[in-house]
Amino acid sequence: MPTLHGTLLRAAGLLLALTTAVAAQDYPTKPVRLIIPFPPGGSNDVVGRLIATHLSERLGKQVVVDNRGAGAGGVVGSEVAANAPRDGYTLLIISLAHAVNPWLYKLPYDPIKSFTPIAILASGPNVLVVNPDLPVHSVKDLLAAAKEKLGQLQYASAGIGSFQHLGGELFKFTAGVNLLHVPFKGGGPAMIDVIGGHTKVMFSSLVQTTPHIRSGKLRALGTGGLTRNPVLPDVPAIAEAGVPGYEAVNWWGVVAPAGTPAAIVEKLHKEITAVQESDEVKKHFASEGAQVVQMSTAEFVTFIDKEMKKWERVVKEGGIKAE
Repeated sequence: MPTLHGTLLRAAGLLLALTTAVAAQDYPTKPVRLIIPFPPGGSNDVVGRLIATHLSERLGKQVVVDNRGAGAGGVVGSEVAANAPRDGYTLLIISLAHAVNPWLYKLPYDPIKSFTPIAILASGPNVLVVNPDLPVHSVKDLLAAAKEKLGQLQYASAGIGSFQHLGGELFKFTAGVNLLHVPFKGGGPAMIDVIGGHTKVMFSSLVQTTPHIRSGKLRALGTGGLTRNPVLPDVPAIAEAGVPGYEAVNWWGVVAPAGTPAAIVEKLHKEITAVQESDEVKKHFASEGAQVVQMSTAEFVTFIDKEMKKWERVVKEGGIKAE
C-alpha cells in the first residue's frame, strides 16, 4: 500500500506541475529582458534586436534588449543570465562564441548546465571585407599582399575567440599566410575601426556587414560558405576564390537560466518558431545573407554539444589563448 509520505509527495508534485502550467498560460505578465552579451553593432546585436521586436508582438509584452558586457567573448553578459531568476523573464542570445569560450576562459558558469536551450534562430557565413583604400580587389590579391607584407597586414575582430577571430585564423591556416590579429571589445567597435581605415581587413558576419558593403564603405572579397551567398551573388565563396576548403559559418540562438519552467520554455519555443516563420523575418535574414534554422529544444542541446567539440579542436590546434 502506498505510504502517506509518498502520496503527499506525489500530490505536491502534481500541484507544482499544475501551478507551473497555469503560470505559463499567463506568462509573460511583465517585460522580458533579452541579454545580448556584446556591445551594439555586432551580429549578435542585429539578430537579437530583430527577434526582440517580433517576439514582443507575439508575447504581448515588451522584450527589452540589454547589451551587457564588452570583451571576453560575451562571458560577462552570459554570467548575468546564468545567475538570473529562473522565471522566464531573463533570456540570453548566444552564438558560436558560446561554444568557443569554454576552451578559452575559466568560466564562472557551466555553458551546458547553467542554461536551458530554447531555440536556435539562424545561421550565416562570414564575409571577408577590406577597407576600399586597401588596393586589393580579390582573395588572391589579399593573399599576395599578405605574403608581401610578411605579417604586417592587420585584421580586426570582436575579440579573442570571436567568430571574426576564428574565421581569420582559419583563413591563415588554410591559405598558409600570416595576418596580424587586432582584437576589439565587440563587433561594432571592430567594424567602426575598419570602416575608418585604421585596420584594413575583417572576417565579419555577413549579417552585420551587408549594409556597409552595399553603401560602399567596405569591399567584399569572398564569403565563408562553400557556395556563393544569394545576397552577394557576384562575390565568390572564399573556397572558390583561392582558399579551397575554407568554411566559416556563425549561428545564433536563445537560452534561459537552467531551471526555467518547462512550460515557459515550451511557450517561448512556440512563439519564436512563429516569429521565424514570418515572411518579414525570413526576408530580413535573407537580405543579409543568413537563413532561419529551426530545431526542437532537444536538438538544440545536441547541436551546442557538437559545436563545442568542433571548436575545441580549432582553438587547441590553433594555439588560441585568451589574454
